[in-house]
Amino acid sequence: MNMAMRKFVGMCITLSLILLTGARPLRAQDEQPPPGGNKPKPAGSTYPIPAIDAGGQQDQDNKLVPDMTPLTGIQNPTLGSPGIQHSYWVPGIQWSGTIQSNSYNQTQNSGWLMNNYFLGNVSLLKAWTRSTLSLNYSAGGFVTTDSSQGNGYYQQLALSQSFVWSRWQVQLLDQFSYLPQSSFAFGGAGGLGTPGIGGPLGPVIPGMGNGNVPNQSIYASIGPRYSNSSAVQVTYQTSPRGSITMSGSYGLLNFVDAGNVDNNSITASIGYNYALNREDTIGVFYRFGAYHYNGQPQANGDHSFNVAYGRKITGRLALQLYGGPDFTTSRIPINGETLIYGFRGGANLQYAIQNGSLGLGYTHGVSGGSGVLVGSTSDQLNANLTHGITRVWSGQLNVGYSHNAPIGTSAQPSFNSWTVGGGLNRPIGRNADFGISYNANIADYGLTGCTGICANNQTTHYININFQWHARPFVLP
Repeated sequence: MNMAMRKFVGMCITLSLILLTGARPLRAQDEQPPPGGNKPKPAGSTYPIPAIDAGGQQDQDNKLVPDMTPLTGIQNPTLGSPGIQHSYWVPGIQWSGTIQSNSYNQTQNSGWLMNNYFLGNVSLLKAWTRSTLSLNYSAGGFVTTDSSQGNGYYQQLALSQSFVWSRWQVQLLDQFSYLPQSSFAFGGAGGLGTPGIGGPLGPVIPGMGNGNVPNQSIYASIGPRYSNSSAVQVTYQTSPRGSITMSGSYGLLNFVDAGNVDNNSITASIGYNYALNREDTIGVFYRFGAYHYNGQPQANGDHSFNVAYGRKITGRLALQLYGGPDFTTSRIPINGETLIYGFRGGANLQYAIQNGSLGLGYTHGVSGGSGVLVGSTSDQLNANLTHGITRVWSGQLNVGYSHNAPIGTSAQPSFNSWTVGGGLNRPIGRNADFGISYNANIADYGLTGCTGICANNQTTHYININFQWHARPFVLP
């Protein structure tokens, strides 16, 4: 980890500690309100559901449900989610126009390009007595003036099915995408990189962290790509304070064009969680990852032993910290070694501020190589800030950084990727939203041994205009 990265991580940890000491519990938000006295709406109707009105605003009488994701599990923590009083689904449509400077894999054209995305969106939340299904999905096509890329299509999905029986909790998770370029900062602050209708009506589906989603943080990979990660997670409550969490996942990153390194991974973990009090939890877990690369003789196995700490205050703070020793094995020796020692760790923070929120995420460890390297040691940092500016306008700032290097060596090629941007959003009536944003993706790569299209200090600029409309929620039986 270079010096600049260490300083940045240190700043993030310091900020986390300050927020921990300054956050005060909101006891009222940790309790579920009694069910409403209104009669259920008929199935198929378009009346607003009680928890959220048709304009996407949370009912003031409805409290957030605490986030129950286990500390040693594979999902990132959240601030909570609105209470479910009715199952519903919401369809929508979206247009997103992107004015873009030279793309990373462009070889013929110069100047600025225009990409027009035409999408259909749907979000669904279905609750039964002991299970809940949450789904966000977007699909459509795009038309571009980039003749080297051509027109294409786009898909993204986030799905969660959970079951609860007495002491058992079982979760089935899936994250899928088919994108024309890297998912790292795709869509910027314009919302194109998030499936579903978005906003309060979109079900809260925590993203899979801890290296369970294939890494795509090197911009030098070429062309469209499929990415999918499917997982099963089981938690057993051993006592009022303790629980055991086990998980397994399979991920893949496959490219349409030649010149990239397709890869797949299998991960498994087992951990123990112990609640110190209402807000604080500690844990330990073991994680194993196996990485294979299509058409390559190399394969890597990764073993890490981690300690973890979490703090959650519903509606105010969600923090997760973990880290520990890491051991990586290689089928083909690297610098004469088949066993490499290192460190794996990460941090996730969600913090609610007045009229806005702050999010920070950091991971360090072995990954699949992002389609460019045959395995890599990566550092990835993301930060975003949202804040209300006026009664109708809100603003967002986002910054991301990643560093990837071959496993077991600091020699070239190494890849540094930056993304920075921001945007403005406002509702139009009760069922539509408008946004405009800017994003810059900066690639700083070494040329020696680089595959794909690589250059030093190459910057691609994006100006995004986004319009999204959704219907009123349709209540499900």
